[in-house]
Amino acid sequence: MMMKRILIYWLMATLLASCTFSIPLTAAPAQSDAEQAAASDDVTPDENHPESTADLDCPQSEPDDDAASNPDSVTGMQNPAPAVLNPLSGLPVQHPENLLLPPALVSITNFPPTARPQAGLSFSPIVFELFIGDGMTRYLAIFYGDYPEAAAPSGSSADLQNDLTEGMPQPAPASVGPIRSGRLPYESVRQLYNGFIVMASAYSEVAEQMGDYVNVFGDDKTDVNSALIPVEDLHQIAQETGKELPVGALDVMHFDGQPPKSGKPAPSLWIFYAYKNQVFWRYNEADGSYHRWQDNADGQTFIEQTDRLNGEPLTYENVIVLFADHEVTRKYLIDIDLTYVERGKALLFRDGIMQEIYWTTRSAEYEKTTGKLRPIRFIDADGNPFPLKPGQTWIELVPNYTVYWETVNSEKYNQLVAGRSKGSGYWGLYFELDD
Repeated sequence: MMMKRILIYWLMATLLASCTFSIPLTAAPAQSDAEQAAASDDVTPDENHPESTADLDCPQSEPDDDAASNPDSVTGMQNPAPAVLNPLSGLPVQHPENLLLPPALVSITNFPPTARPQAGLSFSPIVFELFIGDGMTRYLAIFYGDYPEAAAPSGSSADLQNDLTEGMPQPAPASVGPIRSGRLPYESVRQLYNGFIVMASAYSEVAEQMGDYVNVFGDDKTDVNSALIPVEDLHQIAQETGKELPVGALDVMHFDGQPPKSGKPAPSLWIFYAYKNQVFWRYNEADGSYHRWQDNADGQTFIEQTDRLNGEPLTYENVIVLFADHEVTRKYLIDIDLTYVERGKALLFRDGIMQEIYWTTRSAEYEKTTGKLRPIRFIDADGNPFPLKPGQTWIELVPNYTVYWETVNSEKYNQLVAGRSKGSGYWGLYFELDD
């Protein structure tokens, strides 16, 4: 055994001695392929830089077949694949396979105030708020990509909860809602986003104009806000539609994380829908988003809105006021057709800045060749794409003639509606619908 080891060592020493190695005395910085190629052209051979090492008779290692056929196997750890982005938010998704499923458009109530806080809104990439009559508004929240999750305790608190609840019934899975009846504008939004509607039924004149929809009802007849849909059911419905979104179906929005260089200061936006339905969007510099506050149906007590799934404030990187035609058939039958609009006006609030922009749903090449519609695009005065901030977007739908101005910093209705303070950045918007 000893003689065998000696023989092996002797062979290794012989092989190493037959090779010539150039050993740098100082570490050189890494160079790119282009730099190495350029450097090789400029080097003059001398005694310290052999002209060629091709004639050295050194043992060569065999190339790794897997590495040669799959270069990513070598560099994968250093150059991970780029994240897949949600086209409706510009943010990475954890479950990119869900991007092939049609979006779920869920009708979520805002009245009575006992419906608040709603469940799931903080997970929606886009939420539409629309007027439904009697001073009330309702939400149409889009769920696409990653679905909502209920907050779970972590660390020692999770261990303690597991110990305390062992053998007891576990909490119900995360649900979205409360869900209420469908409204006419939902159908044009559904067509634009190639999705399906989730609602708690609808008036016959509304339902007959709907395309793909699912009805969800509550289990408590005494509570109008008892209708909720478990997230797993929402996901299953999307899968069972049997529809796979075509490539590029929703890829129309543009995002840019850099704060805008132009615009007007906008630390706050006050929206008056009715005396007992007033909304504040307040910019928070700490997280770079707008937080939603709403009065408690009393016109005075403003409460920061949260998501019941996680207790977190409702925050949106983009708040957009979208001006559109409102067609009033009857008091509670109001339509807003957003399809085939050449150009409409909009206000974008992001990064504490307000910018006057435009929106369009006109048919482009994709629509003409596929016969499908695509989402709302935001553009500048020349028709070029206008970037939003990566993140979530809340869209307030208001009539074309709605007035807006810079008011004063107050929570009192009389001061807000009468106040005029140019340059203050405290914007006011007064919703008024012609019957």
